[in-house]
Amino acid sequence: QVQVVESGGGLVQPGGSLRLSCAASGFTFSNAGASWYRQDPGKKRELVASVSSTGYGTNYSAYVKGRFTNSRDNAKKMLYLQMNNLKPEDTAVYFCYITTWGQGTQVTVSL
Repeated sequence: QVQVVESGGGLVQPGGSLRLSCAASGFTFSNAGASWYRQDPGKKRELVASVSSTGYGTNYSAYVKGRFTNSRDNAKKMLYLQMNNLKPEDTAVYFCYITTWGQGTQVTVSL
């Protein structure tokens, strides 16, 4: 069964950090590009970051570039999103997409 499961979301103060994880199973993880998206209620789901199958090619949205780092461990079939200097506008449900969507994990940045 093809499946990806996110974890690591939570409540953090502005300026804080969180690390999201995405565990993959049921497919050849090392062959697939991987991405993180986020979505606020009432808004479109937007691409946050993507990484190539090897992990050497990464892209980031202008909103997170310099603050977020997308990485992967192909041996462990894991995708990560390190989020630093978080801002209230980063509040959203974060989804990973690796051939299929995960269920999402809530990130809330607030005092």
